[in-house]
Amino acid sequence: MSLYRATHLPLHRGPAGWSAILPARPAGPALEADRTADFTIIGGGFAGLAAARRLTQLAPGAKIVVLEAGGIAEGASGRNSGFMIDLPHELTSEDYAGTGDDRAVIALNRHAQVFAAEAVEDYGIDRNFFDRAGKVNGAASEGAHSHNLSYAQHLQTLGEASEMLDAQAMQQMTGSPHYLSGLYTPGTVMLQPAGFVRGMADGLRRSGVAIYENSPVSQFTQKGDGWVVQTPRATVATGKVILTVNGHLESFGVQRGRLMQLFLFATMTPELPAAALDALGGQSRWGITPSDPMGTTMRRIDSGQGGNRIVTRTCAVLRSGMQATAQDLARAARVMQTKFDSRFPQLAGLKMEHAWAGHLCLSLNGVAVMRELEQGVFAGCVQNGLGTARGTLTGIGAAELACGVTSDITRHFGTEEAPKRLPPRPVRDLGANTVLRWKEWKARAE
Repeated sequence: MSLYRATHLPLHRGPAGWSAILPARPAGPALEADRTADFTIIGGGFAGLAAARRLTQLAPGAKIVVLEAGGIAEGASGRNSGFMIDLPHELTSEDYAGTGDDRAVIALNRHAQVFAAEAVEDYGIDRNFFDRAGKVNGAASEGAHSHNLSYAQHLQTLGEASEMLDAQAMQQMTGSPHYLSGLYTPGTVMLQPAGFVRGMADGLRRSGVAIYENSPVSQFTQKGDGWVVQTPRATVATGKVILTVNGHLESFGVQRGRLMQLFLFATMTPELPAAALDALGGQSRWGITPSDPMGTTMRRIDSGQGGNRIVTRTCAVLRSGMQATAQDLARAARVMQTKFDSRFPQLAGLKMEHAWAGHLCLSLNGVAVMRELEQGVFAGCVQNGLGTARGTLTGIGAAELACGVTSDITRHFGTEEAPKRLPPRPVRDLGANTVLRWKEWKARAE
Protein backbone atom coordinates (compact mmCIF):
# COMPACT_ATOMS: atom_id res chain seq x y z
CA MET A 1 0.00 0.00 0.00
CA SER A 2 1.39 3.40 -1.00
CA LEU A 3 1.02 6.46 1.21
CA TYR A 4 1.79 10.09 0.35
CA ARG A 5 1.70 12.32 3.43
CA ALA A 6 2.23 16.09 3.31
CA THR A 7 4.87 17.43 5.66
CA HIS A 8 4.04 21.09 4.94
CA LEU A 9 0.97 23.03 3.98
CA PRO A 10 1.25 26.27 2.01
CA LEU A 11 1.99 29.35 4.09
CA HIS A 12 1.75 32.73 2.37
CA ARG A 13 3.23 36.05 3.47
CA GLY A 14 1.12 39.09 2.72
CA PRO A 15 -2.09 39.25 0.70
CA ALA A 16 -2.43 37.93 -2.84
CA GLY A 17 -2.38 41.42 -4.30
CA TRP A 18 -4.02 40.60 -7.62
CA SER A 19 -6.97 39.08 -5.79
CA ALA A 20 -7.14 41.85 -3.19
CA ILE A 21 -7.79 44.53 -5.84
CA LEU A 22 -10.73 42.68 -7.36
CA PRO A 23 -14.25 42.76 -5.94
CA ALA A 24 -14.62 40.50 -2.92
CA ARG A 25 -16.07 37.09 -3.64
CA PRO A 26 -17.52 34.52 -1.24
CA ALA A 27 -15.27 31.58 -0.56
CA GLY A 28 -16.18 28.42 -2.41
CA PRO A 29 -17.36 25.41 -0.43
CA ALA A 30 -14.96 23.29 1.58
CA LEU A 31 -15.13 19.51 1.41
CA GLU A 32 -17.40 18.64 4.31
CA ALA A 33 -18.63 15.14 3.42
CA ASP A 34 -17.01 12.02 1.99
CA ARG A 35 -17.49 11.56 -1.73
CA THR A 36 -16.21 9.66 -4.74
CA ALA A 37 -14.58 10.81 -7.96
CA ASP A 38 -12.98 9.45 -11.09
CA PHE A 39 -10.21 12.05 -10.94
CA THR A 40 -9.06 14.11 -7.95
CA ILE A 41 -6.78 17.08 -8.60
CA ILE A 42 -4.76 18.39 -5.65
CA GLY A 43 -4.09 22.09 -6.20
CA GLY A 44 -6.34 24.74 -7.75
CA GLY A 45 -3.90 27.06 -9.50
CA PHE A 46 -2.98 27.37 -13.17
CA ALA A 47 -1.90 23.72 -13.47
CA GLY A 48 -4.77 22.25 -11.50
CA LEU A 49 -7.48 24.17 -13.33
CA ALA A 50 -5.86 23.44 -16.70
CA ALA A 51 -5.87 19.74 -15.78
CA ALA A 52 -9.56 19.95 -14.83
CA ARG A 53 -10.49 21.66 -18.10
CA ARG A 54 -8.54 19.12 -20.14
CA LEU A 55 -10.27 16.27 -18.31
CA THR A 56 -13.67 17.72 -19.20
CA GLN A 57 -12.57 17.53 -22.85
CA LEU A 58 -11.09 14.04 -22.70
CA ALA A 59 -13.48 12.33 -20.29
CA PRO A 60 -16.89 13.99 -20.60
CA GLY A 61 -19.19 12.90 -17.82
CA ALA A 62 -16.36 11.91 -15.48
CA LYS A 63 -16.60 12.99 -11.86
CA ILE A 64 -13.80 15.51 -11.33
CA VAL A 65 -12.85 16.98 -7.95
CA VAL A 66 -10.36 19.81 -7.36
CA LEU A 67 -9.05 20.33 -3.82
CA GLU A 68 -7.45 23.71 -3.12
CA ALA A 69 -5.66 24.25 0.20
CA GLY A 70 -6.69 27.92 0.44
CA GLY A 71 -8.96 30.16 -1.58
CA ILE A 72 -8.96 30.23 -5.37
CA ALA A 73 -6.39 32.81 -6.57
CA GLU A 74 -5.12 33.40 -3.02
CA GLY A 75 -2.04 31.18 -3.46
CA ALA A 76 0.72 31.34 -6.04
CA SER A 77 -1.72 31.99 -8.89
CA GLY A 78 -2.65 35.35 -7.35
CA ARG A 79 0.94 36.26 -6.50
CA ASN A 80 2.84 36.13 -9.82
CA SER A 81 3.49 38.92 -12.30
CA GLY A 82 0.88 37.79 -14.82
CA PHE A 83 3.17 37.35 -17.83
CA MET A 84 2.14 34.37 -20.02
CA ILE A 85 5.25 34.34 -22.18
CA ASP A 86 5.54 32.54 -25.49
CA LEU A 87 9.28 32.92 -26.13
CA PRO A 88 12.22 31.24 -24.38
CA HIS A 89 12.52 32.70 -20.88
CA GLU A 90 15.29 30.76 -19.17
CA LEU A 91 15.73 32.37 -15.75
CA THR A 92 19.16 30.86 -15.13
CA SER A 93 20.65 32.43 -18.29
CA GLU A 94 22.00 35.95 -18.67
CA ASP A 95 19.59 36.98 -21.42
CA TYR A 96 16.71 34.43 -21.25
CA ALA A 97 17.91 32.52 -24.33
CA GLY A 98 17.00 28.88 -24.05
CA THR A 99 19.39 25.97 -24.00
CA GLY A 100 17.34 23.36 -25.86
CA ASP A 101 14.94 23.16 -28.77
CA ASP A 102 13.57 26.71 -28.55
CA ARG A 103 11.19 26.29 -31.46
CA ALA A 104 9.51 23.36 -29.73
CA VAL A 105 9.29 25.35 -26.48
CA ILE A 106 7.73 28.32 -28.31
CA ALA A 107 5.17 26.04 -29.94
CA LEU A 108 4.24 24.55 -26.55
CA ASN A 109 3.98 27.96 -24.89
CA ARG A 110 1.69 29.16 -27.67
CA HIS A 111 -0.39 26.02 -27.22
CA ALA A 112 -0.84 27.06 -23.58
CA GLN A 113 -1.90 30.54 -24.69
CA VAL A 114 -4.45 29.13 -27.14
CA PHE A 115 -5.80 26.77 -24.48
CA ALA A 116 -6.19 29.70 -22.09
CA ALA A 117 -7.75 31.92 -24.78
CA GLU A 118 -10.34 29.25 -25.53
CA ALA A 119 -11.18 29.10 -21.84
CA VAL A 120 -11.66 32.89 -21.85
CA GLU A 121 -14.20 32.50 -24.65
CA ASP A 122 -15.93 29.40 -23.30
CA TYR A 123 -16.24 30.66 -19.73
CA GLY A 124 -16.92 34.32 -20.49
CA ILE A 125 -13.82 35.55 -18.65
CA ASP A 126 -13.30 39.31 -18.78
CA ARG A 127 -10.94 39.98 -21.68
CA ASN A 128 -9.17 42.63 -19.63
CA PHE A 129 -7.81 39.68 -17.66
CA PHE A 130 -6.24 38.18 -20.82
CA ASP A 131 -4.56 40.99 -22.75
CA ARG A 132 -2.41 40.18 -25.79
CA ALA A 133 -0.29 43.25 -25.22
CA GLY A 134 3.24 41.86 -25.52
CA LYS A 135 6.00 42.84 -23.13
CA VAL A 136 9.31 44.70 -22.99
CA ASN A 137 12.71 43.63 -21.68
CA GLY A 138 13.87 46.84 -20.01
CA ALA A 139 17.55 47.81 -19.79
CA ALA A 140 18.95 50.49 -17.50
CA SER A 141 22.66 49.93 -18.18
CA GLU A 142 24.96 49.24 -21.11
CA GLY A 143 25.46 45.69 -19.90
CA ALA A 144 21.73 45.05 -19.83
CA HIS A 145 21.36 46.69 -23.25
CA SER A 146 23.94 44.19 -24.51
CA HIS A 147 21.76 41.40 -23.12
CA ASN A 148 18.88 42.82 -25.14
CA LEU A 149 20.96 42.90 -28.30
CA SER A 150 22.06 39.32 -27.73
CA TYR A 151 18.51 38.16 -27.10
CA ALA A 152 17.21 40.03 -30.16
CA GLN A 153 19.83 38.30 -32.29
CA HIS A 154 18.80 34.94 -30.85
CA LEU A 155 15.16 35.67 -31.65
CA GLN A 156 16.09 36.65 -35.20
CA THR A 157 17.71 33.25 -35.74
CA LEU A 158 14.40 31.71 -34.62
CA GLY A 159 12.42 33.88 -37.02
CA GLU A 160 10.71 35.71 -34.15
CA ALA A 161 9.80 39.39 -34.24
CA SER A 162 11.12 42.00 -31.82
CA GLU A 163 11.54 45.77 -31.78
CA MET A 164 14.26 47.76 -30.02
CA LEU A 165 13.00 50.83 -28.16
CA ASP A 166 15.27 53.74 -27.26
CA ALA A 167 15.24 55.72 -24.02
CA GLN A 168 12.71 58.24 -25.33
CA ALA A 169 10.29 55.53 -26.41
CA MET A 170 10.65 53.82 -23.04
CA GLN A 171 9.85 57.05 -21.22
CA GLN A 172 6.87 57.71 -23.46
CA MET A 173 5.54 54.27 -22.63
CA THR A 174 6.27 54.14 -18.89
CA GLY A 175 6.63 57.75 -17.76
CA SER A 176 10.00 56.73 -16.30
CA PRO A 177 13.40 58.20 -17.25
CA HIS A 178 15.11 55.13 -15.80
CA TYR A 179 15.47 52.95 -18.88
CA LEU A 180 18.21 53.16 -21.48
CA SER A 181 16.44 50.85 -23.91
CA GLY A 182 13.86 48.13 -24.21
CA LEU A 183 13.21 45.12 -26.40
CA TYR A 184 9.53 44.70 -27.27
CA THR A 185 8.21 41.26 -28.17
CA PRO A 186 4.55 41.02 -29.21
CA GLY A 187 3.56 37.50 -28.18
CA THR A 188 3.25 37.72 -24.41
CA VAL A 189 -0.24 37.71 -22.90
CA MET A 190 -0.58 40.03 -19.91
CA LEU A 191 -2.94 38.46 -17.37
CA GLN A 192 -4.78 39.77 -14.41
CA PRO A 193 -3.85 36.41 -12.91
CA ALA A 194 -6.36 36.33 -10.07
CA GLY A 195 -9.19 37.43 -12.35
CA PHE A 196 -8.27 34.82 -14.93
CA VAL A 197 -8.02 32.01 -12.36
CA ARG A 198 -11.29 33.02 -10.70
CA GLY A 199 -12.94 32.94 -14.11
CA MET A 200 -11.49 29.51 -14.86
CA ALA A 201 -12.81 28.15 -11.57
CA ASP A 202 -16.27 29.65 -12.10
CA GLY A 203 -16.45 28.24 -15.63
CA LEU A 204 -15.34 24.79 -14.54
CA ARG A 205 -17.94 24.75 -11.78
CA ARG A 206 -20.62 25.54 -14.33
CA SER A 207 -19.26 22.62 -16.38
CA GLY A 208 -19.80 20.22 -13.49
CA VAL A 209 -16.34 20.16 -11.89
CA ALA A 210 -16.50 20.11 -8.08
CA ILE A 211 -13.98 22.62 -6.72
CA TYR A 212 -13.48 22.72 -2.95
CA GLU A 213 -11.58 25.57 -1.32
CA ASN A 214 -9.89 25.67 2.09
CA SER A 215 -9.57 21.90 1.83
CA PRO A 216 -5.87 21.07 2.21
CA VAL A 217 -4.86 17.49 1.53
CA SER A 218 -2.91 15.94 4.38
CA GLN A 219 -2.36 12.57 2.70
CA PHE A 220 -3.60 10.13 0.11
CA THR A 221 -3.39 6.37 0.34
CA GLN A 222 -3.76 3.54 -2.12
CA LYS A 223 -6.87 1.42 -1.54
CA GLY A 224 -7.49 -1.41 -3.95
CA ASP A 225 -7.31 -0.09 -7.49
CA GLY A 226 -7.87 3.50 -6.37
CA TRP A 227 -6.89 6.08 -3.79
CA VAL A 228 -8.37 7.74 -0.73
CA VAL A 229 -7.56 11.43 -0.39
CA GLN A 230 -7.76 12.92 3.11
CA THR A 231 -8.72 16.52 3.96
CA PRO A 232 -9.46 17.94 7.44
CA ARG A 233 -13.17 17.09 7.39
CA ALA A 234 -13.74 14.48 4.71
CA THR A 235 -12.23 12.12 2.15
CA VAL A 236 -12.47 11.50 -1.57
CA ALA A 237 -12.34 7.93 -2.85
CA THR A 238 -10.95 8.32 -6.34
CA GLY A 239 -9.71 6.34 -9.27
CA LYS A 240 -6.80 8.64 -10.11
CA VAL A 241 -4.92 11.46 -8.39
CA ILE A 242 -3.30 14.41 -10.18
CA LEU A 243 -0.82 16.46 -8.14
CA THR A 244 -0.59 20.07 -9.32
CA VAL A 245 1.10 21.57 -6.27
CA ASN A 246 4.35 22.80 -7.86
CA GLY A 247 7.05 22.87 -5.16
CA HIS A 248 4.82 21.21 -2.60
CA LEU A 249 5.40 18.02 -4.58
CA GLU A 250 8.37 17.65 -2.24
CA SER A 251 6.00 17.91 0.75
CA PHE A 252 4.39 14.69 -0.44
CA GLY A 253 7.75 12.93 -0.49
CA VAL A 254 8.39 13.21 -4.24
CA GLN A 255 11.77 14.46 -5.54
CA ARG A 256 13.05 15.26 -2.07
CA GLY A 257 16.41 17.00 -2.11
CA ARG A 258 16.00 17.89 -5.79
CA LEU A 259 13.72 20.95 -5.82
CA MET A 260 14.73 24.55 -5.17
CA GLN A 261 12.03 26.32 -3.16
CA LEU A 262 12.32 30.01 -4.02
CA PHE A 263 10.30 33.04 -3.08
CA LEU A 264 9.98 36.26 -5.04
CA PHE A 265 8.33 39.37 -3.67
CA ALA A 266 6.09 42.12 -4.99
CA THR A 267 4.50 45.41 -3.99
CA MET A 268 1.54 47.25 -5.45
CA THR A 269 0.61 50.90 -5.21
CA PRO A 270 -2.81 52.09 -4.11
CA GLU A 271 -5.16 53.37 -6.79
CA LEU A 272 -3.31 56.34 -8.30
CA PRO A 273 -5.30 59.58 -8.12
CA ALA A 274 -5.67 61.86 -11.10
CA ALA A 275 -2.83 64.14 -10.00
CA ALA A 276 -0.43 61.19 -9.75
CA LEU A 277 -1.49 59.91 -13.16
CA ASP A 278 -0.90 63.34 -14.66
CA ALA A 279 2.56 63.49 -13.07
CA LEU A 280 3.35 59.97 -14.22
CA GLY A 281 2.32 60.20 -17.86
CA GLY A 282 2.95 57.23 -20.11
CA GLN A 283 0.55 54.52 -21.23
CA SER A 284 -2.09 52.98 -19.01
CA ARG A 285 -0.94 49.37 -19.47
CA TRP A 286 2.54 47.96 -19.94
CA GLY A 287 4.75 45.20 -18.62
CA ILE A 288 8.53 45.16 -18.26
CA THR A 289 10.72 42.21 -17.43
CA PRO A 290 14.35 43.08 -16.65
CA SER A 291 17.00 42.34 -19.26
CA ASP A 292 18.97 40.70 -16.45
CA PRO A 293 16.78 37.95 -14.92
CA MET A 294 17.83 39.07 -11.43
CA GLY A 295 16.53 42.59 -12.02
CA THR A 296 13.12 44.13 -11.33
CA THR A 297 9.83 43.38 -13.08
CA MET A 298 7.38 46.28 -13.40
CA ARG A 299 3.76 46.45 -14.52
CA ARG A 300 1.24 49.19 -14.88
CA ILE A 301 -2.45 48.28 -14.97
CA ASP A 302 -5.66 50.26 -15.33
CA SER A 303 -9.24 50.22 -14.11
CA GLY A 304 -10.13 47.21 -16.27
CA GLN A 305 -7.65 45.09 -14.34
CA GLY A 306 -8.20 46.33 -10.80
CA GLY A 307 -7.31 50.00 -10.76
CA ASN A 308 -4.64 52.40 -12.00
CA ARG A 309 -1.68 50.89 -10.18
CA ILE A 310 1.98 49.96 -10.55
CA VAL A 311 3.38 46.60 -9.49
CA THR A 312 7.05 46.10 -8.59
CA ARG A 313 8.55 42.65 -8.28
CA THR A 314 12.11 41.70 -7.30
CA CYS A 315 14.31 39.99 -4.69
CA ALA A 316 14.66 36.22 -4.40
CA VAL A 317 15.41 33.96 -1.47
CA LEU A 318 15.74 30.19 -1.19
CA ARG A 319 13.79 28.68 1.70
CA SER A 320 13.99 24.90 1.62
CA GLY A 321 11.37 24.72 4.36
CA MET A 322 8.89 26.23 1.85
CA GLN A 323 8.08 29.24 4.02
CA ALA A 324 9.33 32.78 3.51
CA THR A 325 9.85 34.72 6.71
CA ALA A 326 8.32 38.01 7.79
CA GLN A 327 11.86 39.44 7.71
CA ASP A 328 12.26 38.30 4.08
CA LEU A 329 9.12 40.20 3.10
CA ALA A 330 10.05 43.31 5.08
CA ARG A 331 13.51 43.47 3.51
CA ALA A 332 12.12 42.96 0.00
CA ALA A 333 9.50 45.66 0.54
CA ARG A 334 12.23 48.14 1.47
CA VAL A 335 14.25 47.23 -1.63
CA MET A 336 11.21 47.54 -3.87
CA GLN A 337 10.32 50.95 -2.45
CA THR A 338 13.80 52.11 -3.45
CA LYS A 339 13.39 50.56 -6.91
CA PHE A 340 10.02 52.26 -7.37
CA ASP A 341 11.31 55.64 -6.20
CA SER A 342 14.31 55.51 -8.57
CA ARG A 343 12.09 54.69 -11.55
CA PHE A 344 9.36 57.20 -10.78
CA PRO A 345 10.92 60.21 -9.04
CA GLN A 346 7.69 62.12 -9.67
CA LEU A 347 5.94 59.62 -7.34
CA ALA A 348 8.83 58.95 -4.95
CA GLY A 349 7.77 58.14 -1.41
CA LEU A 350 4.34 56.84 -2.41
CA LYS A 351 3.43 54.23 0.20
CA MET A 352 2.60 50.81 -1.22
CA GLU A 353 -0.82 49.35 -0.46
CA HIS A 354 0.10 45.66 -0.76
CA ALA A 355 3.29 43.62 -0.34
CA TRP A 356 3.50 39.85 -0.67
CA ALA A 357 5.67 36.79 -1.23
CA GLY A 358 5.13 34.27 -4.01
CA HIS A 359 6.41 30.68 -4.02
CA LEU A 360 8.33 29.37 -7.04
CA CYS A 361 9.92 25.99 -7.61
CA LEU A 362 12.93 25.37 -9.83
CA SER A 363 15.04 22.35 -10.61
CA LEU A 364 18.78 22.67 -11.06
CA ASN A 365 18.59 21.42 -14.65
CA GLY A 366 15.40 23.33 -15.52
CA VAL A 367 13.14 20.29 -15.93
CA ALA A 368 9.54 19.89 -14.83
CA VAL A 369 8.02 16.84 -13.13
CA MET A 370 5.15 15.92 -15.43
CA ARG A 371 4.80 12.16 -15.35
CA GLU A 372 3.03 9.17 -13.83
CA LEU A 373 4.58 8.68 -10.39
CA GLU A 374 3.01 5.28 -9.91
CA GLN A 375 -0.14 3.60 -11.12
CA GLY A 376 -2.98 6.08 -10.81
CA VAL A 377 -0.87 9.02 -9.53
CA PHE A 378 0.23 11.78 -11.89
CA ALA A 379 2.21 15.00 -11.40
CA GLY A 380 2.12 18.33 -13.23
CA CYS A 381 4.65 20.20 -11.12
CA VAL A 382 7.94 22.16 -10.97
CA GLN A 383 7.28 25.15 -13.22
CA ASN A 384 10.75 26.75 -12.99
CA GLY A 385 9.34 30.22 -12.40
CA LEU A 386 7.07 30.10 -15.47
CA GLY A 387 3.84 29.11 -13.77
CA THR A 388 1.27 30.70 -16.07
CA ALA A 389 2.45 29.00 -19.29
CA ARG A 390 4.34 25.98 -18.00
CA GLY A 391 1.80 25.38 -15.26
CA THR A 392 -0.91 25.32 -17.90
CA LEU A 393 1.13 22.89 -19.99
CA THR A 394 2.00 20.49 -17.19
CA GLY A 395 -1.62 20.52 -16.03
CA ILE A 396 -2.79 19.64 -19.53
CA GLY A 397 -0.11 16.98 -19.83
CA ALA A 398 -0.90 15.35 -16.49
CA ALA A 399 -4.57 15.13 -17.46
CA GLU A 400 -3.64 13.59 -20.80
CA LEU A 401 -1.44 11.00 -19.11
CA ALA A 402 -4.26 10.17 -16.72
CA CYS A 403 -6.50 9.51 -19.74
CA GLY A 404 -3.91 7.54 -21.68
CA VAL A 405 -3.52 10.25 -24.32
CA THR A 406 -0.20 10.99 -26.05
CA SER A 407 0.51 14.49 -27.35
CA ASP A 408 3.35 16.90 -28.08
CA ILE A 409 3.08 17.98 -24.45
CA THR A 410 3.37 14.49 -22.96
CA ARG A 411 6.21 13.63 -25.34
CA HIS A 412 8.13 16.81 -24.50
CA PHE A 413 7.94 16.52 -20.73
CA GLY A 414 8.04 12.73 -20.79
CA THR A 415 11.53 12.73 -22.29
CA GLU A 416 12.99 15.14 -19.72
CA GLU A 417 15.44 13.71 -17.25
CA ALA A 418 14.77 13.78 -13.52
CA PRO A 419 15.65 16.89 -11.50
CA LYS A 420 19.28 16.84 -10.41
CA ARG A 421 20.08 16.26 -6.78
CA LEU A 422 20.92 19.39 -4.80
CA PRO A 423 23.66 19.82 -2.21
CA PRO A 424 22.68 19.06 1.41
CA ARG A 425 20.28 21.57 2.89
CA PRO A 426 22.56 23.75 5.06
CA VAL A 427 25.07 24.12 2.22
CA ARG A 428 22.29 24.54 -0.33
CA ASP A 429 20.55 27.36 1.52
CA LEU A 430 23.66 29.28 2.47
CA GLY A 431 25.29 28.92 -0.93
CA ALA A 432 22.19 29.70 -2.97
CA ASN A 433 21.23 32.77 -0.95
CA THR A 434 24.79 34.11 -1.12
CA VAL A 435 24.74 33.74 -4.90
CA LEU A 436 21.27 35.30 -5.15
CA ARG A 437 22.31 38.35 -3.13
CA TRP A 438 25.45 38.76 -5.28
CA LYS A 439 23.43 38.53 -8.50
CA GLU A 440 20.87 40.93 -7.07
CA TRP A 441 23.65 43.43 -6.33
CA LYS A 442 25.10 43.02 -9.83
CA ALA A 443 21.67 43.71 -11.33
CA ARG A 444 20.87 46.56 -8.94
CA ALA A 445 20.31 49.11 -11.74
CA GLU A 446 17.93 46.73 -13.48
